[in-house]
Amino acid sequence: MEQRLMQDAAWMLLLLAALSSVSGENDRDFIFCGTWRHGNGKALKLTYDLSPGCDVISVSANERSLSVEGRIAASCQRSGEISLGQPGPGSGGQSHFCLYWEPLLDLLLVEVWGKNHTLCFPAGLQGSCCTDLSEKGRGAIAAHGIVNATIKNDIVSYKTLDSYTFYGESIDCKEEFCTEARQGSQNVNMIEETVMRSQAVGNVELPCALSSVIQMNDDFQGLNVTLNALRGLPPDSHPFVYLPPSLKSAGKKTDKVVITVVKDTSLFQNSASADVNDDTIWADVVGISVENEVITNLPEPIKIRFHHPIIPKTHSRTCVSWDTRTDPSEVNWRNDGCWTFQKGQEDTECHCNHLTYFTILVQLENKPVPHLLALTVITSLGCAASTISCVALIIFLNRKRRLKECIHVHQGLAVSLLLLYVLFFLTGTLANVGGEALCVWVGAALHYALLSSFTWMGVEVFHTFWMVYVLFSPSPKPYVWNLIGFGLPAVPVVILLAVGNIYGVRDVFPANDIDNPFKMCWMKRSEQAFLAHYCTNVSMLALLVASGLVMLYLIYRQVRDRDEWRSQSSRTFQGIWGLSVLFGSTWSLSFLNFGVLSNYVLILTCILNSLQGFSLLLRFFLLDRMRRKESGSAQRSSISGSTRQHMLQAHDNNSYRELDSNANGTKKHMAA
Repeated sequence: MEQRLMQDAAWMLLLLAALSSVSGENDRDFIFCGTWRHGNGKALKLTYDLSPGCDVISVSANERSLSVEGRIAASCQRSGEISLGQPGPGSGGQSHFCLYWEPLLDLLLVEVWGKNHTLCFPAGLQGSCCTDLSEKGRGAIAAHGIVNATIKNDIVSYKTLDSYTFYGESIDCKEEFCTEARQGSQNVNMIEETVMRSQAVGNVELPCALSSVIQMNDDFQGLNVTLNALRGLPPDSHPFVYLPPSLKSAGKKTDKVVITVVKDTSLFQNSASADVNDDTIWADVVGISVENEVITNLPEPIKIRFHHPIIPKTHSRTCVSWDTRTDPSEVNWRNDGCWTFQKGQEDTECHCNHLTYFTILVQLENKPVPHLLALTVITSLGCAASTISCVALIIFLNRKRRLKECIHVHQGLAVSLLLLYVLFFLTGTLANVGGEALCVWVGAALHYALLSSFTWMGVEVFHTFWMVYVLFSPSPKPYVWNLIGFGLPAVPVVILLAVGNIYGVRDVFPANDIDNPFKMCWMKRSEQAFLAHYCTNVSMLALLVASGLVMLYLIYRQVRDRDEWRSQSSRTFQGIWGLSVLFGSTWSLSFLNFGVLSNYVLILTCILNSLQGFSLLLRFFLLDRMRRKESGSAQRSSISGSTRQHMLQAHDNNSYRELDSNANGTKKHMAA
């Protein structure tokens, strides 16, 4: 028993030293140190006389004894003396000592020669306590007494005085303790550490938390713990905790477990905001710890059942833990080592293989879309215009027989975009009419059309590179391009259909009315669908945008020094803009949909991408008009030789190839 008390006292010394560095407006602890000048050759003793109250305490010393007397304790009533023995021969007639006072625990101890002597043992957490000890008076200068006295390492006097007197004030100690615990995330574990060392067993109530201290006996076989509700809360709101038998063997240094329910989530301010678009703490925070140990990788998890307000079906819930061992500037909620089990709209059970703080984070599963009605109207009008434009473009390209080498590439892109716009235009209607069964196939078809469109844009990039830089090699046959553009996108779609649980009805929630979502056929809200989205759509789009930008730069570098393009900025703009549309550069806006710009980027993305079919038709119409205009000018010109064409226009006018003639040094352009 004595050894156990000595261990407690040693631990409390460390705790007091740590708490003194983060004390709040009211000092919860008091540390008075000095050098006791007592002389040599005499047996020394420590005397004390303590009683409840909040008045004064005096520390005095002479050649034989060090004395502590006064009324600052909440419940401690003790007096007596402790024999210290004779000082060592190398002491020089003086010894260092410190007095530690922790009013919240009603704990008073004195350290002499590195040994701790507890004068008042912990008596639980005190409500009213005596703190803010301030110096009231000093004794006379003497040959034997206290020299180099300090209070919390601040020097008080270098003189040798026979006594010091301090007085305190009575405050609501628990309230001040909770205030201090709120000062930062690094102080969160103060609650459990203090409760653990209060030597209480059972429930300990604070204004900011309710703790339960559990003793694990040698025959501990697991325990179900139901924590009492805090004052003013319904009895069914308290959490339920199951402690597995393996916790006894994991906690090798202690047999006590502290379970704390923290109602004030402001103690975890680094974690989550109350914004509906962000993760939100939805339940109490429950902390579970054992003394001076880090428990991880339990073979059988602890179980915490939270009772919380109703969580709508549109919200996802996750069991998370707060890692107090992390740097305070980086500490946050994590779901590592925890598994979530939904037990209805008002109950969630967490299974975790470690000990720390736990709670439920809730997030709106489908983030609401601002201005959804306006975006739907814009997209519908754009898709309708692009659908008509794609049909017109296909007819237009079929009539340009002399463009036989490029027509199949442009037509492939027009057909894939036409399929994409038609399916996207009808996806809402089909989702409401056909339900989940039909949406599996419509969602897969829509995904195929999107991938096919991206693939054909990539084919346009590669075909442009081929016609510009590979001058003497024939372009691949049309069936090769068709196999790539229409066949390759079908592979991932078929695989995802075989995997299952990827395509189906997806709800899109308007920000102003999340109870009435817009339904569409697309990928579901699941981990498999999320992974499929990033592996197919996002990765292909990133590759397309990167290759398109590189190709635009290479083409611009080829033509920037040509006189005809320097003098006609409109031609340069039309060429670069036309290829940008052809290469799908407008889809790059999807990567900017975050932060404060998300609303603007979303609107701009809907406008530009829904009108891409119309932009393509406009591009080919302008190029055809430019070609006919320049052809007429060439016929009226008396200058012999071929008309110089810019490489951008050359590609669109069936990819002109430039051949160098070593014989006469003249350049000729051939229409493919």
